[in-house]
Amino acid sequence: MIRVLLADDHPVVRTGIRALLDAEPDLVVAEEAGTAAEAVERAIAGDVDLVLMDLQFPGDLQGAEATRRIRASVGAPRVLVLTNYDSDADILGAIEAGASGYLLKDAPPAELVAAVRAAAAGETALAPAVSSRLHAARDADHRLTAREAEVLNLVAAGRSNRDIGRTLFLSEATVKSHLVHIFAKLGVGSRTAAVARARELGQIRGA
Repeated sequence: MIRVLLADDHPVVRTGIRALLDAEPDLVVAEEAGTAAEAVERAIAGDVDLVLMDLQFPGDLQGAEATRRIRASVGAPRVLVLTNYDSDADILGAIEAGASGYLLKDAPPAELVAAVRAAAAGETALAPAVSSRLHAARDADHRLTAREAEVLNLVAAGRSNRDIGRTLFLSEATVKSHLVHIFAKLGVGSRTAAVARARELGQIRGA
């Protein structure tokens, strides 16, 4: 039985998802959270296998950071993002935070159920639109642009997205967008892996 924690600030959304998941023989909604802080607390304390996480919540703590905190905990459950937002920055934030998948709220019910099972098993579960975007980038020229190389060199130097933006006179969202494209081109899912792969290919400076 896959035990799920629903994290969404809209009760109607939680009710609908609960009805959908509880109708499946191998899925049960064990916990609910209306804020990101509640999601972190219950995910760490509760006996759950998967957190179905929205990205936008009232208050300062949002879904991506909540995902990061959950995944950093001992015996952490998997996290599947379920949101209305599909910008490059949102996708990158979720991937960097350790989410196993990224699904949009307009997904067909069967697709959501399948994604929950896949994410709980540790597999990657991406919405078709998100997957298509990443595959298109991977199928394109794998060489980094000059700007992407600049961004990745600063990542290699241990700079945060905010610091990189200040150095290159870019918004933090633009930096995140560049990183999404870098990850896709290099076929990786983390900053560390991107730096290592780019160095291996000779696309950025060595250590």
